[in-house]
Amino acid sequence: MTSESLPGPAEPYRGRARPGTSLRAAAGAVPPSGLVLLAILSVQLGAGLAKNLFAELPPSGVVLLRIAIGAAILVPFAPPRLRGLGRRDLAVGAVFGLSLGIMNLSFYEALARLPIGIAVTIEFIGPLGVAVFASRRRLDLLWVALAGAGVILLAPWGQAGDTSWAGIGFAALAGACWAAYILLSAATGARFPGTSGLSLAMIVATIVTAPVGVASGGTDLLRPDVLLIGAGIGLLSSVIPYSLELEALRRMPKRVFGILMSLEPAVAALVGLFVLGEILQVREWAAIGCVVVASIGATRSG
Repeated sequence: MTSESLPGPAEPYRGRARPGTSLRAAAGAVPPSGLVLLAILSVQLGAGLAKNLFAELPPSGVVLLRIAIGAAILVPFAPPRLRGLGRRDLAVGAVFGLSLGIMNLSFYEALARLPIGIAVTIEFIGPLGVAVFASRRRLDLLWVALAGAGVILLAPWGQAGDTSWAGIGFAALAGACWAAYILLSAATGARFPGTSGLSLAMIVATIVTAPVGVASGGTDLLRPDVLLIGAGIGLLSSVIPYSLELEALRRMPKRVFGILMSLEPAVAALVGLFVLGEILQVREWAAIGCVVVASIGATRSG
């Protein structure tokens, strides 16, 4: 989320790394709304690619690859600047990195147990909660109720299907960490120059995820084909979308940007359908629609 409501480059979305200039230049010819939709599609394609990699690596191993490659891309361009910072500043940056690491670990564990559209929808409750809390308008109670109805519809109340309580739990934890990430991102940005706070967070997140990632992935993490796919996940999930979002925000109001970002759960479900072959029930599509409408409503009224 940006300072308004939904995620944006001002507080980098889910750990996306700073891009190069060539992609920004190429994006100049595309309408800003198209850039946002392409960014959302890129992120979800990255998640789909990650899910396919679970056949070769456990989710924690894939998370380590994604974060470590993201750090390798970001840190050389924006190394952490620690001179003149106090212990409290460093602590904020470290907790920011901790939230980033746990958020990705829990989301990928959810992705291993749920269709991607359901996982993203439940996770999206975190940023929606931040938007509603920041607004504090009575109308937002309606959006909270609508989002809650969506989550209730997704729960496997004695029904057979692809939804599991463990997956819902991991997705909810990812959403909580995403909410913390938004708040900590703003605090880190206020204390660190440029994106050096994000660089520090990426290093911390790599350290946090390394023990479980190495323990689960082992030597498979060093396989050339796995590394190549991991690089693709990093590009699709971090570099490309951040570049597109940054360019879009230069050319459109932040509130419009936030409304478009609210479409992410629906795009995730479509990627799950057409890329991963994940067929959702009508009830699950209705739940996704509830969360999308609630997010758009909270953004418009925030």
